Amino acid sequence: MRRRKLKQDSQGSVFSALLRGRIPMVALLQTIAVAEYRSFNRAARALNTSQSSISTRVKTLEAELGILIFERHAYGVCLTDAGRHFVDRITTCLDVLDDAVKTAGLAAQGEHGCLRMGVHGLVQHSFLAELIGAYRHSYPEVNLEITENTVRDALIQLHTSQLDIAFMVGTPILSDYHSRLIWIEPLVVALPDDHSLAERECITWADISEEVFLVRNSGTGPQVLDHIFMRLGRRPGPSILHAAVERGSLLSMVGQGFGITLLGAASSLTPTHGVVFLPIADEPDPVSFSAVWPVGNVTPTVQNMLDLADELRRSGEFICPPA
Repeated sequence: MRRRKLKQDSQGSVFSALLRGRIPMVALLQTIAVAEYRSFNRAARALNTSQSSISTRVKTLEAELGILIFERHAYGVCLTDAGRHFVDRITTCLDVLDDAVKTAGLAAQGEHGCLRMGVHGLVQHSFLAELIGAYRHSYPEVNLEITENTVRDALIQLHTSQLDIAFMVGTPILSDYHSRLIWIEPLVVALPDDHSLAERECITWADISEEVFLVRNSGTGPQVLDHIFMRLGRRPGPSILHAAVERGSLLSMVGQGFGITLLGAASSLTPTHGVVFLPIADEPDPVSFSAVWPVGNVTPTVQNMLDLADELRRSGEFICPPA
């Protein structure tokens, strides 16, 4: 945004006078106090200063502005029409200045502003959902913008400064980016509740090698597809049915018998009609989830999010169902 140039009219301005030191800020504050208390004496007592110093500053201000701000009477003072207009405007300006100072301080501490976050998807009761809820509670003045995307899209948006931080599957090691392992979950299989394997306590990869796997095009879909190929091979490989749907619709398709799918165990915390979730007995590794952000761009809002994630993990409040 183009900055507005500071201009001075032929008679000068209060702002330019402030810049040149001809009008001290204290003179404006004391003038407002006199207007509020309608008395130099009461204003002086409220500000813990002398009446003479306030009177001198107000007279100097009136001379600088070329107007009479107060009418003096034996019982006190009252604003002139010009003085009332001046005090009203200055009070508004000082309120704006005070708000700007407070807001800047909050922004420097990551307590105000905006945090743009990329996620693989939000699952109720998952670590990420709990983290977002805790962050919003701890930093209510931060506008949290959430975008669901694949790892590839998230990295592009981080690179182009469209995102501040992204949470993604895996533990990527990338140049120009920092990454930190945030949490892990066992991998589970979602099957229709009338499937022949649905009554088992757990299954193996061999049990599902002939199944049709439903894989999303977005979110964690690409990582899920890579994992299926890694475990079952590509040629001859498993049957894959790609679906351009969100997680809820994908699980609905599982319940309707279109196929099975892989998910993090947090998904089993939310019951889904017609679907059962089973752990994979011979799956050696849990699913890892990491935070990724650009090198040199650890903003206060990002740092607060990372610190809160560490605190939540250490607290043990989030417990993923074991495989």
